Amino acid sequence: MPAGPPTAVPADPAAPQAPSDLTAMFVERVRDYGAVGEVVPRRELAACIAEVLGTDDVVLVGVPDDLPVDWTAALPAASVRRLPRSATTDDVLAVDATVTGCALAIADTGTVVLDAGPRQGRRTLSLLPDIHVCVVEESQIVASVPEAVRAVNPYRPMTWVSGPSATSDIELDRVVGVHGPRRLVVMVSCPDTSATPTGTSER
Repeated sequence: MPAGPPTAVPADPAAPQAPSDLTAMFVERVRDYGAVGEVVPRRELAACIAEVLGTDDVVLVGVPDDLPVDWTAALPAASVRRLPRSATTDDVLAVDATVTGCALAIADTGTVVLDAGPRQGRRTLSLLPDIHVCVVEESQIVASVPEAVRAVNPYRPMTWVSGPSATSDIELDRVVGVHGPRRLVVMVSCPDTSATPTGTSER
């Protein structure tokens, strides 16, 4: 399937439509799940990504081969590994973190929807690395789950992500990172003229 830039999702007439309202709700829900959520002016996106991934624990960052080059421009070139869709599981396991785009995001639930489409790479790229930085374009945020269901292609290999991977045993002891990344960072990229940074937060 030919890759291309993400497109705006048709709106739900019954839902609030102001982009700023949807963005604020989405970021709040993302943080409620214990993930990091922030609004980033487009011109500052690369610097914010580099700040999150600029730790001693992150040596290699795996990204889809069609990810915009400017998203990782502030990272050392040697630390970025572009992975084609033919990348093996071992290739993905070799990286410490990943940066991807998404198919869309849902304000009401703080959910990011991935469908292995443009800027996302193969499905394992968002599941195996310990840290996942997901960039959401503001135009990709929809209000509700029904609106998202209408917008997605049901034949795509979808992953719906609400917060870092976590599970609980019979005694309700919560364990993070069992089925996917232990740390999820969601950055909403907004036009430079309209972005109002919300700051980084973890709960």
